[in-house]
Amino acid sequence: MSKAEILIIDDEPQIRKLLEINLESNGYKVWQAATGKEGVIMAANHPPELILLDIGLPDKSGHEILKELRAWYNKSIIILSVQSSETDIISALDNGATDYLTKPFRTGELLARIRSCIRRNNSDEDKSSCFTSGDLNIDFVARTVKKNNTIIKLTSTEFNLLSLFVRNEGRVLTHQFILKEIWGVGYQTESQYLRVFVAQLRKKIEENPNQPQLIITESGVGYRFT
Repeated sequence: MSKAEILIIDDEPQIRKLLEINLESNGYKVWQAATGKEGVIMAANHPPELILLDIGLPDKSGHEILKELRAWYNKSIIILSVQSSETDIISALDNGATDYLTKPFRTGELLARIRSCIRRNNSDEDKSSCFTSGDLNIDFVARTVKKNNTIIKLTSTEFNLLSLFVRNEGRVLTHQFILKEIWGVGYQTESQYLRVFVAQLRKKIEENPNQPQLIITESGVGYRFT
């Protein structure tokens, strides 16, 4: 089996070296770029399975590079940045980042996020009509949801919301993105809609809605389905 290839776009040599050591020791093949322009060229010439992108690049903002990549690159991009404001995170996610980690980050967490992103790449390439996780089963064609083999009654909106979460497993979805996808552009500021429906969905699919294990809140940003 060939190794999954990861491109690191970061101007800090010590960060690139640290990532290279950790990633290669976990079975990945690593490419490196020190500038945004170099990274875009490398990604275009040899598209990797995943890109780790820094926001603070010397030639262009990582936000600009993200937009350039998203014009044609459809696999996972994880942002690594010292910028931790909600505005930066939301901007990156809305511009197409799959995930966002602030520096300094824990290697174990990064590796877990990478595995999740690569699984998502593979599921995007081979979308199934069904999804199963533990005792939860979803049939997207029949639009049915079962928990412990018992059918759960969901409204059309609840099913659409759950489908959006599942299809983006492991990815942080911002409030604005979810509202636009489910209710339309005119509802992107109506966050109370989302809170109500997420609460209803958790009551139906979570073992303990007060301590959710499936639909995780990313404070101030959105939600992640795990």
